[in-house]
Amino acid sequence: MKMSIVLLTVAMVSLGIHSGATEHDVRQPRVPAEKLAEARDMTNPLPDSPEILRKGKAVYNGKGTCFNCHGTDGDGHGPVASRLDPSPRNFHHHVLWQNRTEGELFWVIKHGSPGTAMIGFGRVLSDDEIWAVVRYLRGFARGPGRDRTSQGQSMGPMKGRHGGMGGMGHGGPMMGQHGMMGGMGHGGSKGRTGGCESDGCGGDGCGGNGCGQ
Repeated sequence: MKMSIVLLTVAMVSLGIHSGATEHDVRQPRVPAEKLAEARDMTNPLPDSPEILRKGKAVYNGKGTCFNCHGTDGDGHGPVASRLDPSPRNFHHHVLWQNRTEGELFWVIKHGSPGTAMIGFGRVLSDDEIWAVVRYLRGFARGPGRDRTSQGQSMGPMKGRHGGMGGMGHGGPMMGQHGMMGGMGHGGSKGRTGGCESDGCGGDGCGGNGCGQ
């Protein structure tokens, strides 16, 4: 936990303070181009089970400190979100999950996202802990109040590397992300926004204002 807080603080300071948040289209990956194919090839080895979801939730709200940027509800309105530019990801928006893969989210959480305050957590979290967080993040696509940590239904597979979508409930995964986070953290300062990023995405989970980051 202490290491996570230190890394987050360093990232925020190093990226400086800006007058407003940059809106990023979630349809654009945050994994570097030379690593994108590698990230998209990765698949989550953990089952979509209540046990794994509970583990992911504990890491998200605990030593991973994900809630600081993304909020306890995954909507991008964490305690430090107003000071970050670009804005933290809004994991509720379906467009994010339709365009990012679990492997991308994993890569961003582990290695960070250049140009954002999302630093890599590979020194803090094990691979299994990161994959558990990715499983938990997918649950936000079902909308607020749909905590599946005590339920057994599966959301089905996510978008594969060739673009096919599985059953995702309300939305579809990732990092992706920033920030992991892609996801996940984000740099600079901003006024509090709705976590929406582009004009063409609209839809529930983002107030119709664009694509949640």
